[in-house]
Amino acid sequence: MATRGFFGRRPADDAAKRLPPGQYLERGFPVLSAGPTPHVDMASWTFTLKVGPRPVKKWTWGQFTALPRTAIHKDIHCVTKWTKLDTDWDGVSVDAILADAGVTPPTPWLLAHSFDGYTTNVPYKDVAGDMGIVATSYDGAPISPDHGGPARLLVPHLYFWKSAKWINGLQFTERDEPGFWELRGYHIYGDPWREQRFTGDP
Repeated sequence: MATRGFFGRRPADDAAKRLPPGQYLERGFPVLSAGPTPHVDMASWTFTLKVGPRPVKKWTWGQFTALPRTAIHKDIHCVTKWTKLDTDWDGVSVDAILADAGVTPPTPWLLAHSFDGYTTNVPYKDVAGDMGIVATSYDGAPISPDHGGPARLLVPHLYFWKSAKWINGLQFTERDEPGFWELRGYHIYGDPWREQRFTGDP
């Protein structure tokens, strides 16, 4: 079920200026998931790029991690109202994935797929130009399974449910397809600075 989330105290210093409306500063890293953490067999791990139902390229873990790398230093914002500042991630940009596959974006919309069946929609414009990566490292180490390792989508300027854990593919869709939480009442886009938490929020 969708939830309005946790509550906390806003800081009184300059960090408050970096908090979107309704958010509080979190110094830890809460673990929130739609279901149990899946076991991902690295020997058979693959990442698939699709256009509609058609797979256009698939990578093994070794092939994927050999693609050009991008580092991101950003704040992240959870719809349950916590914000964590100055997080460091490293991974493969969506543009690097498309370039390796020889694909020009055929539609404006992407649907992220995860090993546990989770999905979430993200407009291509929100991952273009290194705005979004498939992260394989957090804070200089492999991402732990409870935080979405071995790989998770990272779209830090949107609420964190858009940064799908345990990602195993991206799919271009003909329309803006709602994913798991979007079908259960969360906003179709999810801009923290506009407080787009739930369907009907502006």
